[in-house]
Amino acid sequence: MTKTPYTIDVFDLMHRPGEMRDKAVDIVVPEGFGNAVIGVKAGSELRLDLRMESLHDGILVSVDVDGTASGECVRCLIDIEEPVQVEIQELFAYSHDEAFEYEVHEDTIDLEPVTRDAVVLSLPFQPVCQEDCTGLCPQCGVRLLDNPGHKHENAIDPRWAALGGLASLESLTTTDLDGSADIHGSADSAIADLDQADEEES
Repeated sequence: MTKTPYTIDVFDLMHRPGEMRDKAVDIVVPEGFGNAVIGVKAGSELRLDLRMESLHDGILVSVDVDGTASGECVRCLIDIEEPVQVEIQELFAYSHDEAFEYEVHEDTIDLEPVTRDAVVLSLPFQPVCQEDCTGLCPQCGVRLLDNPGHKHENAIDPRWAALGGLASLESLTTTDLDGSADIHGSADSAIADLDQADEEES
């Protein structure tokens, strides 16, 4: 088993029911993890305060995780940081057992998967810089918290902008409409003349 910063030796606790040990571990995160908008970055630090207790079927591990997650506000997109504080308790079994998800390997336990899973589940899916963040102006993109009086004059709802073309209908004059009527009248007269000529030929 390859050792990582999350690997903890438990040789002195194995098969000694009732034995207990406390240990503090400072980890420089080798690989970042999180969700799409916030996470624990590679190179940042996590503090793990452990209590390990030997039981008949394995070692019960309780961990308090402290650190900092970095990301961006989903409303105004500025960089933010969120504290990470997670409590974990898992049993690492001495032998394979479907009842337990984790096992002791070569006198060590690997806290990486359990730490990653717990931290990721604790992170917000929509982090904000502050609860009353009003986001960005939809027209120009300025951050509204930095410009509380920001507004655009004569803003037109784009859903109604197309209706502006209807104003051109008002430019039609009575003369135009009468002219249109005269054209239709001339066409009717021409058709009548053709009908009369056909009757005379027959």
